Amino acid sequence: MTRRPALRTTLPGKHAMAAAIDPAEHATYVRSRCPGATLAHTAGAVLVHQNSLLRHALAAHPAAQLRTGWASADLHLLKHRGQTVALCSGIGAGAPATALVTEQLTALGVPAVISIGTAAALIPALRPGDLVLCEKALRGEGTSRHYLPPSLFAHPDPQLTASLATALSGIGATWTRGPAWTTDALYRESAAEADLYAQHGILTVEMEAAGLFAVGHHRHLPTAAAFATADCLVNRTPRADSPRLGAALQQLLVAALDAFTGRGPSPDAARPYTVVPHHEAEQEPHCG
Repeated sequence: MTRRPALRTTLPGKHAMAAAIDPAEHATYVRSRCPGATLAHTAGAVLVHQNSLLRHALAAHPAAQLRTGWASADLHLLKHRGQTVALCSGIGAGAPATALVTEQLTALGVPAVISIGTAAALIPALRPGDLVLCEKALRGEGTSRHYLPPSLFAHPDPQLTASLATALSGIGATWTRGPAWTTDALYRESAAEADLYAQHGILTVEMEAAGLFAVGHHRHLPTAAAFATADCLVNRTPRADSPRLGAALQQLLVAALDAFTGRGPSPDAARPYTVVPHHEAEQEPHCG
């Protein structure tokens, strides 16, 4: 009798195996509904994880065009410095959702992806609204193992990260560069982990970067990420809104757009952070 293999949650060498589902299937399906759908002409895509920042972005770019049905998220195409940039929102929290959407954008031809959002600090020196450019992500989530061989960290694209750093400096932002810890379990982050990782120089904890970087490595897609610190795992206090946080997220958006479309400050950098009414996305495909 042939003995069946032992049951495993992940097969050895999974990251190198061919997948049963190719993301090209998604692109084919989208183009069956919206002929000619492509993101190959864009400078890149910015993943936006906060609804307040999306509202600000749409207010700052009123001519942005909605593309429904192109990805498992809301997708707008906007102009910045004369170039088209995709703005992707409504992704959902966590590395699996970010990886899924990034795969779909890649299948549609997007040339690069920058993720911007909030993170919690692991060191008390970081205050709400402080900016952190991610230089690598500790793989505390489960998505990256499907894309990369075992290792502690997933890494962003160095050139795109350098462009984002240049853009942040170009708009006069004050920022810090450092590693992040990516986790799937927001409400299972422990003080012991925070202390250990901080001792190893990890500055923040968030939920997407390692998954994004893993997809980028697997698909040869340049990726980068930056965060605005929202709160801190050390000496926890009740959560409160910070005016600095909204302004910091706005800076990240402008810097991400500038990183894709050219160096130097943009006129949008001086826009105040505002909240505008949000309009629900259309349910039927909008092909443009």
